[in-house]
Amino acid sequence: MNIQAAQFDMLKTIPIGINDSEMLNRIHSEDINSDYLQLLKETAPFNDESLSYWLNINVKTFRSYKQEKQKLNINIREHVLLLLSLMQHGKYVFATAEKFRDWLIKDNYFLDGKAPVDFLQTITGIRFIDRQLTAMEYGDNV
Repeated sequence: MNIQAAQFDMLKTIPIGINDSEMLNRIHSEDINSDYLQLLKETAPFNDESLSYWLNINVKTFRSYKQEKQKLNINIREHVLLLLSLMQHGKYVFATAEKFRDWLIKDNYFLDGKAPVDFLQTITGIRFIDRQLTAMEYGDNV
């Protein structure tokens, strides 16, 4: 993981467990641009195909967003911020990105045999997985 100083500063502004009012404020008032996609790429231990799938865009669009500094559509801004917050939370709970990734991709009995990563394509799914992380912090088997 090669996070540069500017990206690190951006990452520090993303809280673990971003609430709805803060999310609405950020997606409407901040310049959430393709730099955040690059930050997601740097912090999430997944390839472009996985990240573009979660964002409901094709890989070519994802890569073009990363190459050109441009403002993202509002739904992508929300999705990216939530994913960044989830990655922060996961690293906090599991101590490393690699351990968090292992948990994300492994089929989970408590999720009807699905892997947590299967839920990241929707906002509701991201929030659901984030709540699972919170439950783990308090000792629940998840």
